[in-house]
Amino acid sequence: MNVSLEVSEYVAVVRLDKPPVNALDRATRQRLIDVFDEVSERADIRVAILTGTGKYFCSGADLKDRPDADKPGDFLGHNRLTRETGNAIRECAKPVIAAVNGPALGAGFGLMAACDIFLASEDASFAMPEINVGLAGGVSMLRTMFGRSFTRRMFFTGMRVPAAELYRRGVLDEVLPPDQLLPAALRLAQEMASKSPLALAYAKQAANMMDLMPQRDGYRFEQNITMALSKTEDAKEARQAFLEKRPPVYKGR
Repeated sequence: MNVSLEVSEYVAVVRLDKPPVNALDRATRQRLIDVFDEVSERADIRVAILTGTGKYFCSGADLKDRPDADKPGDFLGHNRLTRETGNAIRECAKPVIAAVNGPALGAGFGLMAACDIFLASEDASFAMPEINVGLAGGVSMLRTMFGRSFTRRMFFTGMRVPAAELYRRGVLDEVLPPDQLLPAALRLAQEMASKSPLALAYAKQAANMMDLMPQRDGYRFEQNITMALSKTEDAKEARQAFLEKRPPVYKGR
């Protein structure tokens, strides 16, 4: 399979494994959708990490699997699958950490952007190179991370940006030596997985909604979530564990 799933201690590691550069063809996109839908529903998973095997995170769309413009419906089907690949990650019920182990280009950059938290290795780089092959796409994703000018500069030139520059611009949370990337992602994932699974799932939902709602409505949405969570067994257990100075034992209800 082009995408593997490993689960341990409530953390899922999802790996793109399509040598040599983890390019996205239709089968790989469908597999990613299936894996993240599975992550959403599995009670033994609270946090996921998305990374790549080898020297690339993801080189983007596989140019050998382009849609046929002369075949009615083929382009629309391809575009729908492309959209849903990112949506499956963005709408995953569990937080997703991107551990970008190498170049993330085009649709590969989009995979990272669909995640919740961005970590990268020192040798990672980022670009939207579609302009170099006579295409254009991805500005809607770029504008969520950069200002107007830099978004257009990347979009119009296809320039490749090193991880250090994205860290300087406040896009990446951490940039680490390659051998420290996955351990750091696992530590962060395990810390998150130690929280109430109900609260974590609602926090992911709230964070997604805040991207869409005005601040006034968004805060009311969060308050409603807090009120609902306060009545759960997990919230009572968290308060009791704090008073008793012990780790909480959550039941997910």
